[in-house]
Amino acid sequence: MLFLDAPTGLAGDMIIAALVDLGVPREVVEQAAGALELEGFELRWLAGARSGIAATRFDVVVSGAQPERTYRDVDARLAGAPLDEPTRALARKIFRRLAEAEAEVHAAPLDDVHFHEVGAVDALIDVVGAAAALTYLGATLVVSPLPMGGGRVVARHGVLPLPAPATVLCLRGVPTYGVDVDKELVTPTGAAIVATAASSFERWPTFSPEHVGWGAGARELVDRPNLLRAVLGEPAAPSRAAYAKLDANVDDLTGELAGHAIERLLASGALDAWASPLTMKKGRPGWTLSALCRDEDAGRLAGVMLTETSTLGVRRAAVTRVERPRRIVEVETPFGRVPVKIGEGAFGPPTQKPEFDVCRRLAEERGVPVREVIAAALRALG
Repeated sequence: MLFLDAPTGLAGDMIIAALVDLGVPREVVEQAAGALELEGFELRWLAGARSGIAATRFDVVVSGAQPERTYRDVDARLAGAPLDEPTRALARKIFRRLAEAEAEVHAAPLDDVHFHEVGAVDALIDVVGAAAALTYLGATLVVSPLPMGGGRVVARHGVLPLPAPATVLCLRGVPTYGVDVDKELVTPTGAAIVATAASSFERWPTFSPEHVGWGAGARELVDRPNLLRAVLGEPAAPSRAAYAKLDANVDDLTGELAGHAIERLLASGALDAWASPLTMKKGRPGWTLSALCRDEDAGRLAGVMLTETSTLGVRRAAVTRVERPRRIVEVETPFGRVPVKIGEGAFGPPTQKPEFDVCRRLAEERGVPVREVIAAALRALG
């Protein structure tokens, strides 16, 4: 498990600096940046310190004018760069999140979103470098809730409020909190990286720290050290999450109605749903319709069971399950883009499962066997 502790926020350069300080070789970042075949920049690694804590600083120094690049240009460059596939897939996903946020802010078509001047180079290298470092570590990423500063900043389009509009949109679904600092504490690039790559957000996860790295930001803050802490360790115990299990016995459930009820339960938010045969009173054959769901969804899903079957009651029991950490990676195949679910953690080799519904749809569109699409997705994952 990799934990990014961000009490004073984060940016792309701070993420890279913290991961290199943690132990990722500089060459991992430098080779990823070199694969972009950009010109007019230099990477600098600096020793920094904040509040007496030794840290690493990472800086992209740009010399000369840079062309303006659209999201279409950037994505094409990432797609064609000689990067390993997990790094490429993660970098493209991060940049798409960033571009979608900018497109929404400016009400512009996605492909035509511009990344202006120096910012395009900074963002490209920060995204690709962070993606390469995270891929190198191969750990489940957990990030602390992020602090939001206030004030204003002068940008190409004029004066913007902080946090920047694109930052807020990148952080959809990420826990944040306000602090009394009139500075930009979380940049759009940093927000896009962690919002895309992190599996969860919490103040401090339950794990055993083993290695620590510090990344320093470029600015000095008056009342707090401008540092990002990266901690690598092992989860203390397998994750056990609380859920509800619903059961209903039905003696007149046909196969068609059973299939329909299962589809309705899954569409309504059940994590799993199934039917099991049983013998009921008076020796009648019947079915137990079951669903696993989050506790807060149990009442609503019990209503689905009562609506879609003739049962007069639904049993509810509290259950827990041991969960394998998981994440979704999208890969490019000759047939189209396929999401792949990856199961990780201390349970042996990772599992890799392409999303079957997507593979089936692409197979039907291209007129090929679905197993051919699945095999292509696994090859692309590397």
